[in-house]
Amino acid sequence: MDIRRVILATVLSAFVLIGFDYFFPQSQPSPTPQASLSAQTNPAPAAGPAAAAPVGPAPVVDGPEARLAINAPSVQGTINLRGARLDDLVLKHYRETVQPNSPDVRVLSPAGTPHPDYVDFGWRAAAGTQVRLPDAQTLWTATGTTLDVGHPLTLNWDNGQGLTFELRLAVDDDFMFTVTQQVHNATGQPVVLYPFYRVNRGYTPEETGGMLVHEGPISVVDDRLNEGSYKAMRTSGVPPEDVSWSHQGKGGWAGITDKYWLMAVVPDQSSSVVGAYSWEPAHGVYQVGFTAASPLQVDAGQTQSTEAHVFAGAKEVRLLDHYEQTLHIPMFWKAVDFGWLSFLTRPVFFVLDWLNEKLGSFGLALLTFTVIVKVLFLPLTIKQMRMTWKMARLKPQVDTLRARHKDNPMVMQQQIMALYRNEKVSMFGGFLPLLIQAPVFWCLYKDLYVTIEMRHAPFIGWIKDLSAPDPTNVFNLFGLIPFDPAHVLPFLALGAWPIIYGATLFLMQKISASSTNMDPAQQKVMAFIPLLFTFFMAHQPVGLVIYYCWSNILTALQQVLIIGRLKAADAKPQLVKKV
Repeated sequence: MDIRRVILATVLSAFVLIGFDYFFPQSQPSPTPQASLSAQTNPAPAAGPAAAAPVGPAPVVDGPEARLAINAPSVQGTINLRGARLDDLVLKHYRETVQPNSPDVRVLSPAGTPHPDYVDFGWRAAAGTQVRLPDAQTLWTATGTTLDVGHPLTLNWDNGQGLTFELRLAVDDDFMFTVTQQVHNATGQPVVLYPFYRVNRGYTPEETGGMLVHEGPISVVDDRLNEGSYKAMRTSGVPPEDVSWSHQGKGGWAGITDKYWLMAVVPDQSSSVVGAYSWEPAHGVYQVGFTAASPLQVDAGQTQSTEAHVFAGAKEVRLLDHYEQTLHIPMFWKAVDFGWLSFLTRPVFFVLDWLNEKLGSFGLALLTFTVIVKVLFLPLTIKQMRMTWKMARLKPQVDTLRARHKDNPMVMQQQIMALYRNEKVSMFGGFLPLLIQAPVFWCLYKDLYVTIEMRHAPFIGWIKDLSAPDPTNVFNLFGLIPFDPAHVLPFLALGAWPIIYGATLFLMQKISASSTNMDPAQQKVMAFIPLLFTFFMAHQPVGLVIYYCWSNILTALQQVLIIGRLKAADAKPQLVKKV
């Protein structure tokens, strides 16, 4: 195989693997210090849907807290009766690290903590009306003590002026809460209110995904995806009147996404709403949510209610699809950032996930997927190697033409191209399989990087997380020396699997060189290629490194078999002539 194609394959792979992070690095915002928030009442919006956007401060509770337990199959935490907030929630089946004693992942934290994330909901009055509404200081009463599947909680509050507010909370087996808000009007006068639901984040997180994964505000309104940024929220709006993004439509969902976790509010899909991203600079709070575009009128003696959902949990691909189908949430699967090539990335993920279910290991799924890819691309691979073999056979004639026409490059190129045409050799035939396989490499990289199903997925031996780099390091003798030099120089991180990858790449290079007439000086230069990309791969997800190792081994076997058959085919006519 022509070594130039090996080089091209490696370079293409390198661009897929490191292009975004290496050429387009993204600065990491530092956390914003949180000042204590004063108790304020959310201002009533002006009449009309545009003014109903969820802007305004989300204050901390100053008074004593009263809490009710949440104990569902997948989540546990508490509900704050002061303000009726979902602000304390951990995931039972996800840990922060692979260590057995690692704490559970926390997705909601109360205001006033170092990293507050919480969801609140309530009512806003129309402009020009004076209605006492529940706020962050309101202390609700409850009918039970624990929220669990099949055991919803009902919270009540009377404003003392004829309005009774009821809040019913339910949770399913996974990460979805159902929130039903109800108002009973005994004032003798009609009351006009706007229900709202919003996600609050009281700090600026470190964005770990770089250019590969969207982290921050996200929403879908009228089947249009909008991915905002923390910076845009801080700089584009002038609170409380303006917001960095606002859109009126029907249904949808909105929230704040991290690499693996999502907090989102989902309004009634048949209702018109105003979705908005806003920033409250005095208290350092990002807010994403919905307010009803049309007011809810509660006539005297009547009761009105509205229902919404709150998602707070892991972005499991099949679970998001389930909610999209059962709750009719549009494009909910896009909470996982599969990217512009999602039409390829998602199918590749589902194949890997299906193989994982059958084999019980994502590592084995990767190896099996590699074999499937090799089989699918086998006809193209044979074509590529046949072209490479023909070009290697024609090299002596090409060298003769180069020497003969060295003073006339145009004639030299014409003669060489004529030779290739006569021998039916395509200059680009050898590149086609590489170009077609490049999207597959990208899909694998993206899936390993963004899907939570591969987070903390173990493999054989020391590999406890296929989505993270190999944790071993040759520079501290694989842990024998109690010091990690990568903490001083990140370049000094080289695990066992990247070394194996370099060895397989070296093997491929040797097999390729044996079938071509490469200049010795060129061989010395090419010897550095495996070393260079070994260090590059050391910082990639180890699952991808394992994939490439196995792929290189299979490719080497293919080369030996196919080139062997080509050599035999060439030798056969010569043998007949001698006889």
